[in-house]
Amino acid sequence: MEGMEGAVDVSGLPTVNAILNLITIVLLVAAYIFIRQNNITLHKKTMLTAFGTSALFLVTYVIYHWFKSGPAHYSGEWQALYFFILFTHIILASVILPLAMVTLYRGWTMNVTRHRKIAKVTLPIWLYVSVTGALVYVMLYF
Repeated sequence: MEGMEGAVDVSGLPTVNAILNLITIVLLVAAYIFIRQNNITLHKKTMLTAFGTSALFLVTYVIYHWFKSGPAHYSGEWQALYFFILFTHIILASVILPLAMVTLYRGWTMNVTRHRKIAKVTLPIWLYVSVTGALVYVMLYF
């Protein structure tokens, strides 16, 4: 909306978002380890927490872009790599929310066969989105 830029100081949110991505990565890996150990209860709790950190990321990301004009500009030496990472990150980020929701629902309702099938697709995409989100932050701000 017009007039929103600069209304709130959101300069710290990219760092918050990077931290949320890093926490999500750790949670996803831990949840994978828990399910490989057949610890379904801890796997479920950890996956729900990972979904929560990802949801919080989405909220803070939208807030940041609501109050900030345009995206940050990359000025480093690796522009082709940066834009490849950014492009694939954006495309996959747009599909991870519905994938994660379906995967979580199937797991929560113990529809194990269908959960496993979609989780094999969801986990690598979710990890890629989280890792590349943190990587984009590093490339932009360091």
